[in-house]
Amino acid sequence: MKRFGEKLRSLREQQSLTVRQLASLLEINSHSHIVGLEAGKHNPSAELILKIARHFNTSTDQLMKDELKLDETQVD
Repeated sequence: MKRFGEKLRSLREQQSLTVRQLASLLEINSHSHIVGLEAGKHNPSAELILKIARHFNTSTDQLMKDELKLDETQVD
């Protein structure tokens, strides 16, 4: 799960979303939580992992497993 934040940032940037926009889309009250996730300072809850996977049309495995790379063709 070391690369979760890196993957989240990459997905967010591929859709040209700001941290605030992503927080709003995921119904997170504080954009600083997204910042913490991307920096590796916070661990996501299972519910949040599912929301992120659904929003970016990717699997939870691709988000969570360090050895898997994101398939850029999945992000529209």
